[in-house]
Amino acid sequence: MPIPSPVRIIPGYLPQNNAANEKGGQVSHTKKNLIKVKNLKKHFSSGLFHKTCVKAVDGISFCIPSGKTLGMVGESGSGKSTVGRCILRLIEPTCGEIYFQGKDILATKGDHRNLRKQMQIIFQDADGSMNPRIKVIDQLLEPLRVHKLLNGQIKETAADLMKLVNLSADLMDRYPHELSGGQRQRIGIARAISINPGFIVADEAAASLDLLVQAQMMDLLKRLQSERGISYLYISHNLPIIRRMADTVAVMYLGRFVETGKTKDIFNSPAHPYTQALLSAVPSINPLARPKKNMLRGEIPSPLQPSCGCSFHPRCSQAGTICSQIIPEKRHIGRDHWAWCHFVSHKRAAA
Repeated sequence: MPIPSPVRIIPGYLPQNNAANEKGGQVSHTKKNLIKVKNLKKHFSSGLFHKTCVKAVDGISFCIPSGKTLGMVGESGSGKSTVGRCILRLIEPTCGEIYFQGKDILATKGDHRNLRKQMQIIFQDADGSMNPRIKVIDQLLEPLRVHKLLNGQIKETAADLMKLVNLSADLMDRYPHELSGGQRQRIGIARAISINPGFIVADEAAASLDLLVQAQMMDLLKRLQSERGISYLYISHNLPIIRRMADTVAVMYLGRFVETGKTKDIFNSPAHPYTQALLSAVPSINPLARPKKNMLRGEIPSPLQPSCGCSFHPRCSQAGTICSQIIPEKRHIGRDHWAWCHFVSHKRAAA
């Protein structure tokens, strides 16, 4: 039985240019920005009497076009997950602007139910996001019940959602502990797409899975994006996954971007020393290849005691005096390719 109409409507699609259709002209295929973030900051108070401030996210800006994926990478503690939660308003940002389909979502007060109908999240920990005492079918249909989109065809709707993520309908009456990790993660994906969001935050969605199941997860997300026009913010520390999933990449370090650009430019011509170090740590499948290791010095500094100037300079092998004094400005490397480094240049990035 087909999925009921509430499950087929896709809020993420943007209207086409009807005037162009009426005149017989070609409709522009330029992707509009579904998500636009400007100068986003999230600071947490800490310590006795809340006198210490942790700058988890410190003034970042980016856009995600409709039907595209932005991959956000960086070490643990860089602020990636905080960005995703701020966009969904699971936590409130300290300041900044967030636009969804051209509307300022931070201006919305009170109930965010209409917003949540169009923006969803896939959590890293599928176990933690599922209630162990509730059967799969009830957890699968919970978003539809919350948003009052369930029209009575309960088992048929659940079976269609299970089929959409390549799971047997026989699993619906089981409890979460009776499923494998990959099956639980697929349930999480099915829940996220059940109300047809236009935007999904995938926060380390495949981190706890083996390589085979990871590949299946990526294929599933790409297929759903192709079929439904979903935009993703894919958060991960796994660079091979980001290379496969993302159209553009943003590299974060201690709450700030250090480099952004198209996926092929970031992986083929990394400009920032931090990006170069991350990529050099990725093992090669070529047994004869001997890549030069760009080792990072020390551990990521505590956000409670941030460094002056460039936050990366204590670990950077190319740092100069200016790096410890002045925060680097955004520098243009190439088309849609930017880096925040005092010494980066177009020539060095190309090399």
